[in-house]
Amino acid sequence: MNPQKTYGLSFAILFVALVLCFGLNLSFGSVSIPFKETLNAIFGAKLENSSWDYIIWNYRIPKAFTAILVGGGLALSGLLMQTLFRNPLAGPFVLGISSGASLGAAILIMGATVFTGLTSFGLVNDVSLALAASLGSFLVLMAVMIVASKIKDTMALLIIGLMFGSITGAVVSVLSYFTNAEKLQQYIYWSFGSLGNLSWAQLLLLSGIIILGIILSVLSIKSLNAYLLGENYARSLGVNLKKSRYIIIIATGLLAGSVTAFAGPIAFVGLAVPHLTRQLFRTTDHRVLVPAVLLYGAILMLLCDIVAQLPGSSSVLPINAITSILGAPVVIWLLIRKKRMLF
Repeated sequence: MNPQKTYGLSFAILFVALVLCFGLNLSFGSVSIPFKETLNAIFGAKLENSSWDYIIWNYRIPKAFTAILVGGGLALSGLLMQTLFRNPLAGPFVLGISSGASLGAAILIMGATVFTGLTSFGLVNDVSLALAASLGSFLVLMAVMIVASKIKDTMALLIIGLMFGSITGAVVSVLSYFTNAEKLQQYIYWSFGSLGNLSWAQLLLLSGIIILGIILSVLSIKSLNAYLLGENYARSLGVNLKKSRYIIIIATGLLAGSVTAFAGPIAFVGLAVPHLTRQLFRTTDHRVLVPAVLLYGAILMLLCDIVAQLPGSSSVLPINAITSILGAPVVIWLLIRKKRMLF
């Protein structure tokens, strides 16, 4: 069979699965809304209950789009890191960018209590948390960029990124030790991750950042394919290693940093989805993998959010826990069945 036809069929299946998961995601929640009424709301028809229209348009649809952006962004950033470092265990957070976002949130929530008492004035909310986390991830990204300009060894950069993560994690631990129980609980709740806290304005901002990261990733496809065979081979093809590494790091920072800032640190997706995608498409060509991981990551995050809703219940489980509980056994089973990893 023609590989192009095979890829086309696989992409068609993924797209249909994405649409189905999007529809299912809108149907589940603490408030029971008939699927027909959900479709009516999407197409602008008048609903039997006006509150359903508000729930669908101001909560469920933004949450579903957030899941698509978060899943696709994390999956693509994980692919970039695994290719850059040629390491199957690399994920979107190996450069310490997520840890930087967590540090920003921790300083706002717990550091404000320890140092200035700003939380008593109500300055800690969803918007300020996103801004603080964004600033933290940006500062760590700048530090990584400075280091990247000083060293040539990619593996050394990986180790330095992990050290940045350790440093920021240590600072968060110190803040946790000195803060009160209420603020510590607030930070822990943020660290669980959430897809349902974004307004349409925040969702628009997140979309813009993710799209910029995707554009940079697409521009790096040639470099990514060259990196698979080593830096020396990439250099022989005329790839500017320093420039391409900058672009890949910036793209990862935009994708992983923005997701962590707006939705909290979400595990597993960035590490596992690239491997699942390679097993499905049986290729390492990034012209295929880049769009594929975007679709695969979005589908997985929508499914995890459906499970987190506990259909028929008012409880919502932490999305960070669901992604690992559901995803890790699938990866283990897949690798055992395939008996080897395609990389």
